[in-house]
Amino acid sequence: MSTDDNNSLTLVVTAHPDSNSLTHQVAERLVSALRPRAVEVADLHREQFDPRFSPVDRRAYHEDGDYPPDVAREHRRLDRATDLVLVFPVYWWSMPALLKGWIDRVFVNGWAFEYSAESGLCPKLQRLTTHLLPVAGADSGTYERHGYERALRTQIEHGIVDYVGSRRGATAFIHESEQPSSTATAASVTRAVRAVSEAIRAGSPPA
Repeated sequence: MSTDDNNSLTLVVTAHPDSNSLTHQVAERLVSALRPRAVEVADLHREQFDPRFSPVDRRAYHEDGDYPPDVAREHRRLDRATDLVLVFPVYWWSMPALLKGWIDRVFVNGWAFEYSAESGLCPKLQRLTTHLLPVAGADSGTYERHGYERALRTQIEHGIVDYVGSRRGATAFIHESEQPSSTATAASVTRAVRAVSEAIRAGSPPA
């Protein structure tokens, strides 16, 4: 079923220190591909988001509320969104520490899910569809041979997205991001941006 564009907002989250990086170029391409649909970009480096899970975060986690102001701001952003896209460089077969810290602090007990010994796990982000655009240095063959893609998808799609009840959207890797020739990278970017933008417009992940 298609989603009504008038009631849809896509939140694109990036985590890269260089505004001229391929990661930021991919995010910009995606924003352009989604227009005139409403899009908001959260540039965690530019906004100087603090990824450290502090004692204040721990208290909020255990006491179910009274979140730090920067976390409450991210909750408001996500509450407005129907789709979330994480655009990030692959560091050590995972996401950068800044993005992981954003997840640690924002996707917390009482907001993203609830857990108790009595009732178990209750996911709370069923309204959200999460898409992934990982930017990888190696080629697709390397990822397949060593199981890197499966490991990353299991960690993020199953370990985070499924846990909070979000729908899985499109996951589209961009490979060979550091090759001397830009031809293969450009083709990979085009395919990935198309896959995610079409999934968002359709309101469901591609088959």
